[in-house]
Amino acid sequence: MPIRIVLVVSCLAALLASAVGAQSFSPAVIVMFRALNRQPNALARYVYLTNLLPRLSASDRAIALQMLSSSEDELGLYNEAIRDFPLKNRLPAGSALPKPAEWKSAAAVDVIAKLAAHRRIVMVNEAHHDAHTRQLTLALLPRLRKLGFNYFAAEALRDQDPGLMRRGYPTRASGTIYLHEPTYGEIVREAIRLGYKIVPYDVAEGTTQQRESGQAENLYRRVFAGHPDARLFVHAGYAHIDKAQGQLGTVRPMAMQLQKLTGIEPLSIDQTGFLEQIPAEPDGYRELVGDFDPKVPIVLLNRATGKPWSANPDLYDISVVLPPAAGKGAIDSGVVQRLAFVNDTMRSQPMLTPYVDTQRPDWLAQQEGRFPVRISTRLCKVVVPCVVDAHDIDEPDDAIAIDRYAFMHDHVASKLYLPPGRYRLRAWDIHGKTLSEQVIRVRPR
Repeated sequence: MPIRIVLVVSCLAALLASAVGAQSFSPAVIVMFRALNRQPNALARYVYLTNLLPRLSASDRAIALQMLSSSEDELGLYNEAIRDFPLKNRLPAGSALPKPAEWKSAAAVDVIAKLAAHRRIVMVNEAHHDAHTRQLTLALLPRLRKLGFNYFAAEALRDQDPGLMRRGYPTRASGTIYLHEPTYGEIVREAIRLGYKIVPYDVAEGTTQQRESGQAENLYRRVFAGHPDARLFVHAGYAHIDKAQGQLGTVRPMAMQLQKLTGIEPLSIDQTGFLEQIPAEPDGYRELVGDFDPKVPIVLLNRATGKPWSANPDLYDISVVLPPAAGKGAIDSGVVQRLAFVNDTMRSQPMLTPYVDTQRPDWLAQQEGRFPVRISTRLCKVVVPCVVDAHDIDEPDDAIAIDRYAFMHDHVASKLYLPPGRYRLRAWDIHGKTLSEQVIRVRPR
């Protein structure tokens, strides 16, 4: 993957916060960043970018698609996000993919928990536009807590929410746009519930090197300087977890610098090297899936030594392979067909034809303890595009939704996946205006 692409994505939240980042962009992209910063919500950003894309040059369009994929992720359009920003596999030159004759698969959560038993720092990365890469962190939180890990640091959190741990749930003001996606919100909720001390550590401004250095210094100062026996679990993006230079050129990554500050080598886990493509294509990810058929996030263990496979052991200790997420019908269902032009429109009469069901990723349906709740554009009161949020009955509108889905077409149905409990279903439009609201109860089945 080109270094420039990684840098643009990893700095997305900072770019939107400052309108213009430390990198050099074309005038059109600078105008785009400033316009995005003025949009009131993810749906407005989505509509703005969808309308802008046809007018951009090829190079500028690539950057805009990264922004679009982040908005899609935030809106619960997970298949679309993967389609619009496909991360290509990256295997170092001279290396080869593992084969079943020499390697066997094992559940990533079990292997990582075992390796973490005698470690002080564990770092797991994510692809910011791919919420599937957040499932492993969610599964590891209780396992690492039982091992004595007592600090949890999340890149998306800001410093400006002192009431977060007391309140027990994040709001839109708690962090960057990454946190607005429901799975990221659930990670923070679960970490608080389990008794971790939550640590914001990101640096919003400066060069790439200044950001990496600032992150490491914040983690050292906020965790280890006053608590030398602390055990830290870090959820970060992309190459922040690298223990050596490489993917960021000459930049010294956060993990590398934190190790120098603390004298503690982190256990670094990469999830971004081999990810699913939509539409699927022959590549390293498909080869690994074909050989090892993962049903859950897996790591590969050497049959002779038991050592886990890392595609780049100089940078990180373990490579994780996620199971395919999109589902076999994702393309055929029409769920990933983006409109060439999205209008904020209202129909005077509802259509009478049957609703079209859109498919969401398999990993949502496979979440333990969550159950499907059918929703449709009926909630939108014939206004499209429209977002449907499910909020805990005791949480306000600015709390991060438990699940959400954005409808871009009229007369469409889909599903939310919710734990047992009472929820407010709130539908809202591009301006943030409430279109409808109702209370539902989800019962265990």
